[in-house]
Amino acid sequence: MSPRYQKILVLGGSGLIGRYVAEDLRLRGFTVTTVARHYAASQKTSADDLEMPIMATTADDLTRLMVERKSEMVVNCLGVLQDGAGTDTTAVHRDFTAKLLAAIKATTQPVQLVHISIPGAAGSDDTAFSKTKRDAERLIADAGLGSTILRPGFVIAPAAYGGSALVRALAATPFADLPSDLACRQFQPVAVDDVASTIAWLCEHGNDTHHVWDLMQSEPVTLGMVVDHYRIFFGTHRGMRIRLPGFLLDLAAKLGDAVALLRWTPPVRSTAIAELRRGVTGDPVPWIAATGIAPQTLAQMVNRRSATIQDKWFARLFLLKPMIFVSLVLFWIVSGLIALFVSYDAAAGILSAHHFPPALVGPITVGTSLMDMATGVLIAFRRTSAAGLIWGILASLGYMFGAALLTPDLWIEPLGALVKTGPAIILMLVALAMLDNR
Repeated sequence: MSPRYQKILVLGGSGLIGRYVAEDLRLRGFTVTTVARHYAASQKTSADDLEMPIMATTADDLTRLMVERKSEMVVNCLGVLQDGAGTDTTAVHRDFTAKLLAAIKATTQPVQLVHISIPGAAGSDDTAFSKTKRDAERLIADAGLGSTILRPGFVIAPAAYGGSALVRALAATPFADLPSDLACRQFQPVAVDDVASTIAWLCEHGNDTHHVWDLMQSEPVTLGMVVDHYRIFFGTHRGMRIRLPGFLLDLAAKLGDAVALLRWTPPVRSTAIAELRRGVTGDPVPWIAATGIAPQTLAQMVNRRSATIQDKWFARLFLLKPMIFVSLVLFWIVSGLIALFVSYDAAAGILSAHHFPPALVGPITVGTSLMDMATGVLIAFRRTSAAGLIWGILASLGYMFGAALLTPDLWIEPLGALVKTGPAIILMLVALAMLDNR
């Protein structure tokens, strides 16, 4: 049987679900156009992967895109976890969905809509994330289009971002365990393969009415069980663990909210913790009955292969990444502050002792201190972090070579300040290597 819908438009093509679905449909022979604000270089594998300011588009822009691409189905995978610097849950979930529905209605050919939402009853929605997701569902239900709302559970995929990466990191940690209230929370998972298979099924069969399907395994599963299966995967399931107190997660969430203001996307934020405490539940029976898809079990999703060294390194380093960046920011800012305010005379004295012209001692001391602090500030902001790290490496090399030429005795001073600059450079190289999120 030839597919009912052959030309597919995937919105949010750089995300966990959107990327996987697009690649899966292409392998199945569908013509897929993806749209995202930005792709990593490794993600943009086709001329049909379009970069555009998707949130700034109008309904007319979206209509033109669908007409130009002859799109027969639109898969909307757009979503953000929390309001903050550069993100607005209402704009992404509710307002954009309204524009998309208007755009679909304006096309001359019928266009199917598949919308990715979240499980849960409307009465349990307590966050801006969940409330605006539900607003979008109501808009779609009232639109009178052929549409399907998919509500995946906790998505397990080869890639891991955000919450899924956090679960793996916790499982790879040999000594920490979830707080008891989270460990027992119902947390139904779904394999990203099953999400992609469902969308492929809709491409084959279509949907002339409106359906809402929960996508998840049928058997009850808790968050603690998900972590335990990943522990088996990583080989860390033996040994004693300390159960983390709940307040520690709340503190980490507050710190995550603060860091998000610098345009980073930490996995531990207030909304993430609130959604974890709500749990992930639903009724997959209508989905299974309609499509005939037998959802994979948690054991099949996680333990169908052994962990590779790439899996282990990523999980172990995931929680170290924020520590590395925070330590580098503090290193540069604090060292500049100390030289400028605490030990100014000592810092200036080093230059005077090595016969620098007196007129240059003050400007050089102040200038290098300000440069150090500026380097820390650059590293702190996500958009400038790479530039700050590169500049920090160059500045450190400059200090080392400058000292070798002008003040070689500093290389053998008792505390080894210049000798320790080498490991700092290596740490900045590690931070550069870990900077990507996609």
